[in-house]
Amino acid sequence: MEISISQLLVGAREARGLTVIIDVFRAFSTACYVSANGASEIRAVGELELAYRLRHQNPEFLLMGEREGIKCEGFDFGNSPAEIENIDLTGKSVVHTTSAGTQGIANALGADEVITGSFTNADAILRYISRKHPERVSLVCMGQGALIPAEEDTVCAEYLRDRLQGITTDFTLIQKHLRGVIGAQKFFDPEKAWAPERDFDLCLSLSRFDFVLKAEPVGDGSHRLIHVPV
Repeated sequence: MEISISQLLVGAREARGLTVIIDVFRAFSTACYVSANGASEIRAVGELELAYRLRHQNPEFLLMGEREGIKCEGFDFGNSPAEIENIDLTGKSVVHTTSAGTQGIANALGADEVITGSFTNADAILRYISRKHPERVSLVCMGQGALIPAEEDTVCAEYLRDRLQGITTDFTLIQKHLRGVIGAQKFFDPEKAWAPERDFDLCLSLSRFDFVLKAEPVGDGSHRLIHVPV
């Protein structure tokens, strides 16, 4: 099994094989909480205009996401797992668009298969990859705004790679390290109410969920994130 780690949009565009699009703070951590809370459908969307159009065509759809971290105008939810942690989403369709994570899905057109990546379902991701046993695995770190590498995403990719290669990793040390990285500082800034401190803990709740989210193109520019128990 060949495993590669790449960065940002160029990494997504060049990804081949079974591809894991990683966004720890916060897109694909949040998506796991949404799926676990009963959403019947998550539509990952790159373009903000497409999210609004889907809502116009389907008024019952909920909109969730951010630009520059802040909830988009007219959206029901931001990109915060704490915001939706206790929301019953049973039977709801959620359109999700973010500055980094969903951009990766939209651009990973050369991949054989795409799943989302976060620490919250890390063991499920590892089991899924091990069962599929693909020749090639691409771990794509989406970074800050898909423009600047983010340490939390790179560390997650390295964690997945090491585990796939049988290398033991102390997650307690990872948690401690990530508390000090640039991408985590928003959670500890009281002036940034859109990034509550609880998001940090929820995003680093290791293997809380036993499913992967597999992205499948819908045909309208969005990708449906399929809840696959593993």
